[in-house]
Amino acid sequence: MDKNMIISIVYMVALFAIFYFLFIRPQRKKEKQLEELRSSLEVGQMVTTIGGMLATIAKVEEEFVVLEVGPNRTKMPFKKWAIASVEEKKENK
Repeated sequence: MDKNMIISIVYMVALFAIFYFLFIRPQRKKEKQLEELRSSLEVGQMVTTIGGMLATIAKVEEEFVVLEVGPNRTKMPFKKWAIASVEEKKENK
């Protein structure tokens, strides 16, 4: 094997390692955290959907979540993947 070919292979492996640790690994970690969050949803939690809507969970099913929205407590079904985050409850002092 030629010395330049070995250097090229080492360069490609190093470049792949850099991309893996800077882009692929953090994205997988974030996806895993979101999956854990969505699987641990409970009735009564305040959530934000991917569309930015704030709502309270009224019912949790295997693939769907029923959310209560607004002063009339309108109930709407959403897929679990549409939940972006769970809001922390603020304590009254």
